[in-house]
Amino acid sequence: MNDRSNVSQAAQTGVSRNEVRDFYAKAAVASQESLCCPVKYDPGDLSHVPEEVLSISYGCGSPVSRASISPGETLVDLGSGGGIDCFIAAKVVGPEGRVIGVDMTDEMLEKARRHATQVADNLGYANVDFRQGFLEAIPVDDASVNAVTSNCVVNLSPAKQEVFREISRILKPGGRFVIADIISDREVPDAMRQNTELWGECVSGALTLERFLEYAKGAGFHGFQVSKDYLWKVVEGIKFYSYIITAYKPDPLEDPSCCKEYFAVYGGPFDRIEVAGQEFNVGVAREIDDETCHLLSQAPYSGLFSLIDPDNENAEPETDSCCG
Repeated sequence: MNDRSNVSQAAQTGVSRNEVRDFYAKAAVASQESLCCPVKYDPGDLSHVPEEVLSISYGCGSPVSRASISPGETLVDLGSGGGIDCFIAAKVVGPEGRVIGVDMTDEMLEKARRHATQVADNLGYANVDFRQGFLEAIPVDDASVNAVTSNCVVNLSPAKQEVFREISRILKPGGRFVIADIISDREVPDAMRQNTELWGECVSGALTLERFLEYAKGAGFHGFQVSKDYLWKVVEGIKFYSYIITAYKPDPLEDPSCCKEYFAVYGGPFDRIEVAGQEFNVGVAREIDDETCHLLSQAPYSGLFSLIDPDNENAEPETDSCCG
């Protein structure tokens, strides 16, 4: 597999990928309480998951439960570790769906693959595939998955911009990522970034929220939803929080030559909202073009707007129109 990560960026951190891999190889053998944060899963999501998986599960949130997964979808979980989030997703996507876990650590993959057999027996079907790979070079085909999740692993990458580009590459148009990660309230100083232990504990590699969104927007994502869950820890006066962030890959209009115009009425819950540089006030009709209509008909905007065809004001735009 080609390693497309940014080598110079990795060198600046002072922490190598091998050091992080060794750190988590030990965590696969014995539970490490210092790694990331305590995650409380819904017991109903775990009824088919072997008990041993829970003892080697490290993260800072539960992205799968917030990913609005539908039966039949394909989901990729980055930094899948012992497989807990993959196994939870496997039940949700069902026998027609597919789950791919990606991890770089041999010890974690061995445990995840071994437990996948028991999970398949418990569910009555096998739909989980674990692959060895890096966040910066995900071993998944282009535009082939509906959702990408990760649980406190983006901060471990020394080349985070490449991670977002890779996530965009493998997502289908209109697909989304749901990332649980540690976010710092200010930039982490270089001296702290040289600390291998703090890096492995999801501290030294943390981004600020501003930087996280900058990298994701740079990869083309939009429609961000941001949730601050709780304070993880304070190190050298810097606060590190658990966040869950969702964003979407654009689904371009197939025929940009369409020129029909529509009206959009924002229904709340806020007084106003800005989408693609356009401001919409609650309850006020605004004229939009086909491209904007197409955007507002997709997640996460669908349901927030009434889209009106001026040629038939009593109907939503037809599905065979440019907007649909």
